[in-house]
Amino acid sequence: MSEFAFELELCAHLESRREELLARQLGASVADPGGRILDVVCIEPGPEFDDRAAITPEPIPGAAIDAAVGTGRARYWKDAFDCHPERARRATERALEIGFFERDRRNGRDYVRQVARYPDWYGRIVGIENKPDLGRPGDLEAQLRTDVSLGLVDEVVLATESYVTGAHRNRIPDEVGIWRVHREDGAVQEVEVVRDPSPLAVDEPGIEPLESHPARTDIAVVSPAEKARVRRRIAERAYGKGWRTYAFPDCAACRADDSGGATLPHCEWAERVVDAGSDCGTACPGYEAASAADVDLAAERDRRTSWVADPDGRRHRQSGLDRFG
Repeated sequence: MSEFAFELELCAHLESRREELLARQLGASVADPGGRILDVVCIEPGPEFDDRAAITPEPIPGAAIDAAVGTGRARYWKDAFDCHPERARRATERALEIGFFERDRRNGRDYVRQVARYPDWYGRIVGIENKPDLGRPGDLEAQLRTDVSLGLVDEVVLATESYVTGAHRNRIPDEVGIWRVHREDGAVQEVEVVRDPSPLAVDEPGIEPLESHPARTDIAVVSPAEKARVRRRIAERAYGKGWRTYAFPDCAACRADDSGGATLPHCEWAERVVDAGSDCGTACPGYEAASAADVDLAAERDRRTSWVADPDGRRHRQSGLDRFG
């Protein structure tokens, strides 16, 4: 089966049975941005998850979180950032747009404050690598070894539909958990735990392989502080993005199928879940032009998960000298 269909069906199954926040296709590198993409990320809610949900449904920029901006007295935005002015301006405008900052205008200058303290809202982060067919592993072993040596996420799991042999296990790092996914009629029926994952050293320095040469591999040593910053970025992107990042093709053969719990694009002609961007179009023999299914995926996520699409927020206005001084 296609990895795309496998991924969506697994996410739908996990969402119906777990409290973790799920997202797909998130960057999981530090020194080499974009060098490693995790198929699925599970974010365990932390003690202040509800406080995070009350602020904004969007990811909060890391520069805005790190800025010397609190919830009390508003501060001139240029004095609050320790980064390039353009990045500071972009972070400020985005934080204002999504409701993490509010603005006071004084003598032609913008002063900002947080609408709420940034909360301790996420716990463990689990990365899932999807490989439905272990007979076509690609770069699987190298990817998993990178995840283990870097230690950016708390645990890593390999999800597959294949029967896992001893030879397969020998090629998979011992720290990586293994799930065998059992599917039937276009939905996941069971996730069999073949091997539990071992915790990774997220609070210690990590080793990130960068580029391989015939006689050597270039690496970067990544500090715990750098890892913590990227972990927060992963959590924020997961909160804002989720896993419903797919489209429904404008084809009569595709219907919105919610039989597995979540609404997925199922093609009657191909008899499977399809990716509108790569599987569909006029070149497909089963294509028949029609309006795409009208599905509100954000509303579905709001109903089925702890993510809040339209929070009340924490915007407030202070009176007195703080507003005008």
